[in-house]
Amino acid sequence: MKLNANISMLFQEVGFLDRFKAAANHGFKGVEFLFPYDFDKKTIQEHLENHSLELVLFNMPPGDWENGERGMACNPKKIAEFQDSVGLAIEYATFLNCSKLHCMAGIKPLRTDTEILTETYKNNLRFAAREAKKRDITVLIEAINFYDIPNFFLNYSTAALNIIRDLNEPNLMFQYDVYHMQIMEGNLANTINKNIKKIGHFQLADTPGRHEPGTGEINYTYILELIRSIEYDGWVGCEYIPKTTTKSSLAWIRPFL
Repeated sequence: MKLNANISMLFQEVGFLDRFKAAANHGFKGVEFLFPYDFDKKTIQEHLENHSLELVLFNMPPGDWENGERGMACNPKKIAEFQDSVGLAIEYATFLNCSKLHCMAGIKPLRTDTEILTETYKNNLRFAAREAKKRDITVLIEAINFYDIPNFFLNYSTAALNIIRDLNEPNLMFQYDVYHMQIMEGNLANTINKNIKKIGHFQLADTPGRHEPGTGEINYTYILELIRSIEYDGWVGCEYIPKTTTKSSLAWIRPFL
């Protein structure tokens, strides 16, 4: 079981750059985070190398995050900005030897037809996947619950997987977030089993609260054993908010590390 730490959520007791060391000290061999763009690529590379960590995943630029944007891929008014952001993300990923990029679909613009949003999203994903393929990078898309992010464009696994099949780009895959999918649809084990060949990354948190496994309703012992037993050799990202401290939240993980 390859469990990696999402250091945008874990180890917030220390500054971002100190979280690489904290993750390594707690047994992690890989990390992911939301965005690297506020930091020089060389600085991040040094922290990865100093602590023998693999960078598993990060997100493409989301647009104006501080003012509520959560991706640009579905927005027909931001196609040029989206394409520029793909180039920046690939530049960082190539330098940092990161083989996966998450492309956030974005919040649906008001008064825009669903067909136009879908066409824009598919065209942008096709562009991103083909540009990323030149560098052997996989592009991931994620369905996110509409309680945490109202009006997010992509909410269900079926919708995401249908888009992946329609586009038929070999390096376009599904990022299956157990937390979001439990909220939106349940049926976790069947969905994972049925679609494992299209799943390029897992993320986990319990619900309610988005805290560590064992604090909510999801049977993570069963889910993680299922992932371990099927044809999946990728990473599982610990993308949760510790209920108290990060250290105390990691008791559940010891058998898997």
